[in-house]
Amino acid sequence: MAAAISLALSLFVNTPVTADIYRYMDKDGVWHFTNIKTESSYRLYIRTPRKTPLEYIDAYEGIINQASRRFGIDTSLIKAVIKAESGFDRRAISSKGALGLMQLMPHTAEAMDVDNPFNPEENIFGGTRYLSLLLERFKNNKELAVAAYNAGPGNVESYQGIPPFPETKAFVERVMDYYRSYNSRAE
Repeated sequence: MAAAISLALSLFVNTPVTADIYRYMDKDGVWHFTNIKTESSYRLYIRTPRKTPLEYIDAYEGIINQASRRFGIDTSLIKAVIKAESGFDRRAISSKGALGLMQLMPHTAEAMDVDNPFNPEENIFGGTRYLSLLLERFKNNKELAVAAYNAGPGNVESYQGIPPFPETKAFVERVMDYYRSYNSRAE
């Protein structure tokens, strides 16, 4: 019970989400920019305004509702995937190259007709469309669809369930916890 309360609080506490931009000039006079300060040579260039997760949810609520209606996916599941994938950071980039709110890999973004994965509307529509295809493929089993979203549908099929990858198991658990929390908030 304490874990559920802690999770619920982490969803809605006024913890700011940031996307600061850092830069540095190399020895050849070329400027390099990043949103993740990977080296001490990077210096803060642009500080973005701080928003709470609730402010981001409010900002994207209309897009999430439209995508939900268009693809027949519960808004709570869309929000849960966004929260788990990017923490509602539209500029998020993973170490594996996944981009934007729903962390679309470039080949997935292309397959879902997403031209700009950093555009919230395109990303949410593309990610929701992909999620709807996975739900259809796995007969509406949310946990398998979410596992496939993370590890790929081939892995879910070859393991005939959630693959035994620690990252995927943790991802599915996190998304489902967020999903239950968002669902209880909506009631």
